[in-house]
Amino acid sequence: MAGHKVDRKDTMVIGGASVGTVFEWYDFYLYGSLATYITRHFFSGVNETTGYIFALLAFAAGFAVRPFGALIFGRLGDKWGRKNTFLVTMLLMGVSTFAVGLLPSYASVGVIAPIALVTLRLLQGLALGGEYGGAATYVAEHAPPGRRGFYTSWIQTTATVGLFLSLIVILFTRVQLGSEAFGEWGWRLPFLLSGALLAVSLWIRLRLHESPVFQRLVKEGKTSKKPLTEAFANKKNLKLVILALAGLTAGQAVVWYTGQFYALFFLEKILKVDGALTNQLVAYGLAIGTPFIILFGWLSDKIGRKPIILGGCLLAALTYFPLFHALTAAANPGLASASERAPITVIADPADCAFQFDPVGKAAFNSSCDIAKSYLARAGLPYRNEAAPAGTLARVTVGEAALASFDGQTLERNALATQRAAWEAQAATALAQAGYPAASDSATVNKPMVVAILAILMIYVAMVYGPIAAMLVEMFPAAIRYTSMSLPYHLGNGWFGGFLPTTSFAMVAASGDIYYGLWYPVVVAGLTFVIGFFFIRETRNADIDA
Repeated sequence: MAGHKVDRKDTMVIGGASVGTVFEWYDFYLYGSLATYITRHFFSGVNETTGYIFALLAFAAGFAVRPFGALIFGRLGDKWGRKNTFLVTMLLMGVSTFAVGLLPSYASVGVIAPIALVTLRLLQGLALGGEYGGAATYVAEHAPPGRRGFYTSWIQTTATVGLFLSLIVILFTRVQLGSEAFGEWGWRLPFLLSGALLAVSLWIRLRLHESPVFQRLVKEGKTSKKPLTEAFANKKNLKLVILALAGLTAGQAVVWYTGQFYALFFLEKILKVDGALTNQLVAYGLAIGTPFIILFGWLSDKIGRKPIILGGCLLAALTYFPLFHALTAAANPGLASASERAPITVIADPADCAFQFDPVGKAAFNSSCDIAKSYLARAGLPYRNEAAPAGTLARVTVGEAALASFDGQTLERNALATQRAAWEAQAATALAQAGYPAASDSATVNKPMVVAILAILMIYVAMVYGPIAAMLVEMFPAAIRYTSMSLPYHLGNGWFGGFLPTTSFAMVAASGDIYYGLWYPVVVAGLTFVIGFFFIRETRNADIDA
C-alpha cells in the first residue's frame, strides 16, 4: 500500500466502518448503563448488595469471553477477510441485544432469567471480541503513512459515542415514560431499538470494500493458512502479544473503564446521585472529552504513540484519588462534610465479620458485625474498621455517638426481621442527626464541577485510547494482524477493564472505604507505565504492508 492516498470513496468507507462500530458499542454498553434495573428484574433472588455485584458480574461476563471472540473471529478475519468477518459479528451482536429486551424477569421464570441473560451477554462478548480488531485493522489499512493515528482515532471514538448514545436514549425514554414506568418495563425499549439500528448498520457495512492490504495478500497468495499457530506459536510474535497486553492495553483498559463506567457507578450507586442526573452529567463529560480522542490520535502521528498512552496511564495513577475525593465533595456535599465532621467507625471482633458476597443467596449475614456493615454498605456510607476484643458485640460510632449492634444468629426469622428493622431505624436516625443524607440532594450538586472532573477523567481516556489502535496495528505483521492485535486488546479490555466495575465495587463493599476500589486501576495503570516505558518501542513510522 506504499503511496496509497485516501480519496473521498475511502473516507466514506472508513466513516461507514465507524458508524457500524458505534452501533455495536451502543448495544454492548446498554447493559452497563442499565445495571440498576437489571439487578431489580433479573437478580431479585439475593440481597441487594449481592444482586448488584451479580449484575456487574453478568456485565463482566461479556468481557470475559471477548478474548475467545478475538481468537475465533481474528482467525476468520486473517483467512476470510476483514469485511466479511465484521458483518457476522454485527449480526450476532444485534440479535443478542434485541433479545435482552424480550427476556422474562426473575419474578416470572425464576433462575432461568439470569441464566438466559448471561448467555446473551456471552454471545455479545464473542461478537465484540471479533468486531474491534477487524474495524481497527480495516481502517488502518486504508490510511496513508503518517495519518494512521488520526484515521484510527475515529474508530476509537465509537466506544465512547456508543456509550453516549446509550445514555441519551435511556435518558430520553426515561423522561418520556416517567421513572416508575421506565423502571417497570420502559428499560426494555433501548434494547428493542437496536433492531432498527442493526438494519441500518448492516446496510452500511454491506456497501464496504475489502481493505487494500488484504486484497494484496490474497492476490499474492500470502494470506495466513494457520493464523493462530503463526500468531502465538512463534516466540517473537508471542513476545509482542505479551508486551502489548502488559505494557499497553491493560493500563489503557483500566483508565477507560474508570473514566467512563466506574465514574458512572460511583456517582449513582455510591454517592446516591439521582439516576437521570447521573446520566446527564456523564453525557456532558463524554461530549466534552470525546473530541480529545481525535486530537490525541492526530498528535500521535506527530510525536509518537508511546508517550501519549503512557502519559495518560501515569496521570491517572497519580490523580485518581484526589479526583474522586473532589467528585464526592461536588456530587454529594452533605456526605463529604458529614464524613469529615462525624466519621463512621465499625468496632468489631474481626472473627465476627464475613466477606459479604453471597453467590447463591443462601448465606445469612446475621452476626453483630455483619448486620452493621450490611446496612452501611447498602446506604453507600464510608466507614473505617477497628478491631474489638474477641467475643464482643459490634458497635458503630458516628462522631461521638455510639450505637451497639446485636447478634441475630440465634433469632427466629420474624424476630430477626423485627429487631433488624428497629436497629436500622435507630442507625438511620443517628446518621441523620450527624448530617448524613439518605441520598444526594440534586439541588446541592455542583454540576459544573462534576462535569469538569468527568471531563478530566475523559481526557485521560482520550490519551490512552486515541492512539492505541494505530499502535497495535503497527506492532504486528499483515498476514496475522487481525488475530495478533485482537487478543491483547481484548485480554486487556475484556479482563483487566471489563472486570473493573465488579472488582472495585466488591472492594468498596468489603472494606467500607468508598475510595478503596480505586487501588485496582491505580496499580494496573502504574505497572503498565513501568513496563511500557522500558520494553515497548515506538511504532508510528512502521511499515504495515509487511
